[in-house]
Amino acid sequence: MINTQREIFDASILIVDDHEPNVILLEQLLLEAGYTRVASTMKPREVCALHRENKYDLILLDLQMPGMDGFQVMEGLKADDPHGYLPVLVITAQPGHKLRALQSGARDFISKPFDLVEVKTRIHNMLEVRLLYKKLANHNQLLEQAVQARTADLLKANALLLQEIKERKETEVSLLSALEEIKRLKDRFQAENIYLDKEVARQYNLGQIIGQSRLLSQVFSQVAQVASMQATVLLLGETGTGKGVVARAIHSSSSRKDRPLITVNCTTLPANLIESELFGREKGAFTGADSRQIGRFELADGGTIFLDEIGEIPLELQSKLLRVLQDGEFERLGSPRTIKVDVRIIAATNRNLETEIRNGRFRQDLFYRLNVFPITSPPLRKRKEDIPLLVSHFVAKFNQKIGKKIDTVSKETLNTLQQYHWPGNVRELENVVERAVITSPGAVLQVLDRFDTPRQAEGAAGEEVKALAELEHDHILHVLKQTGWRIEGKNGAALILGLNPSTLRARMRKSGIVRQ
Repeated sequence: MINTQREIFDASILIVDDHEPNVILLEQLLLEAGYTRVASTMKPREVCALHRENKYDLILLDLQMPGMDGFQVMEGLKADDPHGYLPVLVITAQPGHKLRALQSGARDFISKPFDLVEVKTRIHNMLEVRLLYKKLANHNQLLEQAVQARTADLLKANALLLQEIKERKETEVSLLSALEEIKRLKDRFQAENIYLDKEVARQYNLGQIIGQSRLLSQVFSQVAQVASMQATVLLLGETGTGKGVVARAIHSSSSRKDRPLITVNCTTLPANLIESELFGREKGAFTGADSRQIGRFELADGGTIFLDEIGEIPLELQSKLLRVLQDGEFERLGSPRTIKVDVRIIAATNRNLETEIRNGRFRQDLFYRLNVFPITSPPLRKRKEDIPLLVSHFVAKFNQKIGKKIDTVSKETLNTLQQYHWPGNVRELENVVERAVITSPGAVLQVLDRFDTPRQAEGAAGEEVKALAELEHDHILHVLKQTGWRIEGKNGAALILGLNPSTLRARMRKSGIVRQ
């Protein structure tokens, strides 16, 4: 909003003085300086009327005039516009009048006798300020008009919205009877199966945990005991036994079920990123951290976090995890601010954590904090009576997914599946059934996989463990040879065994299997 010289020289000016020589001098001075709109009067009583008509940008007002002095003229101008801008530059030869004039509303003064340079400078400066005030007033007026127009639009839109809401409510009311009829029909169709569904849910599954064996019933009981509590749960068991399903069942039966269940697979997270994934980071916390990241614990606030394969957490990070368990607080990487969270922790591992403690790879105090309520997921080989239910469940699942209509599983097929020792547990069985559903040409499930049976009958506890370890070693080695030592991918050994590639590599290291 800068004034141009053109705008200043086009400003309207009124000279008020009862001495004609002064009027002529000021008019000539202003015209020679370049001002184009200069008027004058020697009658002070006409000033208010002239200003009402012309709205002068500047009034050069002499204070000492007969009949009506400059102070009275200013009072008249202020009466016409009490809150407006008084564009008066007074002319006086009395030093005592200057302060009084400024207190009366004058913007500046010119002393008599005139210093022509001072006169031009003061006039120019005052006009520059006056024009800025006018522009600001115009902008405010335009803004006010825009606000009023926008307010009117919003009021109109709000009225339309209220009308739409009213019409929608009327429509909802008209649909109530139709919805009631739909509900009645739905209830009637479901009535025949509701009792059977309840019985199956009670006897054979908890959420997606399928089975009716004694060992699985113990798991059901433990889940029911701990779900409504806030206690930390440690899920133990081999890979593929359904520890993640148990974790989801605990969360969905808890008071936190309406809050998120955040799952963290500690095996798949790179060691150098696991801390920022769990606790978050600020921008620039380390090289490559080009944005702020919210950690999993913050995302789980108010809900549950499931730390799968907790035994893979690096030792140097376990103390920070212990602090979250104890105090519910931590800091993001690169930030000094402490964050408080309310998170229930469910952890799972297929490792023997007590052995890990003895080997210096896991903190004993962290283990005690995690091991508040341990639940062991039994391996599939110890609950083979559940295999028919699991097969039926997986066949139905993959029928829907693939679009097949397999409705029969022969007794011979079930016997074959029950005789196998299932080192990959339920996950391996699920993969076998999926392949069978894909390859079966008719309505009968045909399992084309060939299984090795256990080479040693059950014996003493130590011998059984040894036999299972050998069987696992031989089975993994056999599948690796079949796949040409390909671990990942569509035809990789991990998919066939029902394992994560990282878990398979860990098993290979544990069993001492190297490529031949």
